[in-house]
Amino acid sequence: EAGVSVGIISKVHPIRSHSNAAQGGINSALAVDDSWESHAFDTVKGSDYLGDQDAIEVMCREAPDELLHLEHIGVTFHRNEKGELGTRAFGGASKARTYYVADITGQAIMHVLYEQLMKYSDSVARYEEWFCTALAMDEQGECCGVVTRNIADGSMQLFSAKSVIIATGGNGQVWKPTTNALICTGDGIAMAYRVGAKLMDMEMIQYHPTTLAGKGFLITEGARGEGAHLLNKNGERFMEKYAPNKMELASRDVVSRAEQTEINEGRGF
Repeated sequence: EAGVSVGIISKVHPIRSHSNAAQGGINSALAVDDSWESHAFDTVKGSDYLGDQDAIEVMCREAPDELLHLEHIGVTFHRNEKGELGTRAFGGASKARTYYVADITGQAIMHVLYEQLMKYSDSVARYEEWFCTALAMDEQGECCGVVTRNIADGSMQLFSAKSVIIATGGNGQVWKPTTNALICTGDGIAMAYRVGAKLMDMEMIQYHPTTLAGKGFLITEGARGEGAHLLNKNGERFMEKYAPNKMELASRDVVSRAEQTEINEGRGF
């Protein structure tokens, strides 16, 4: 809208980005009886007070407007009987503030955002299936573009730019098995590291607590949101021991650690 020349380079077709696999929903304090402060506190508490509280404030303050923006440009969020945007309960939240599209929330959002790319295709250039291999640096040590490989024919290409934004997702493929897609290989982190950028919070990796063991298939948090129980090999609903108030809907690191404790102590199956 400001008339800037923008190009989006993606190593896969944008709809195949890993957000496509997000099932459960997106959190926002949109309800009249909810507040961004409550959302922020849940987030800080859910991070064991390790979260960056300034970043959390920005996220929680801006979430309602972002959610409404997505709804206005066409994301078909679930609605309740009254026709209002409906929510489901999710882990670590003191209110049901997760807005969703069946079990394909990420896919629905990706498709609508891709439609917007089509709508503005005159001003936003798309380079789909171009693999970024390195950041280009000038004599002053400033980033001035990116070196890429066109996957279709293997040719190399330099894109020069006044600003480079890295938004390349996570590095779940460091682990096996993982619920992450094969494309989640931490390329952006590696490229930034190689040119001397400082990396922070490298140890902060989100674990999804529920998967099909050994296969890496994710079982959506929506299952627990709708009332699914976690049992150990003795048939005990073990979350009673670890998070009696929230049970299966404790924050993800709490549920993951509880499961690992049960497995380590021989009660997995």
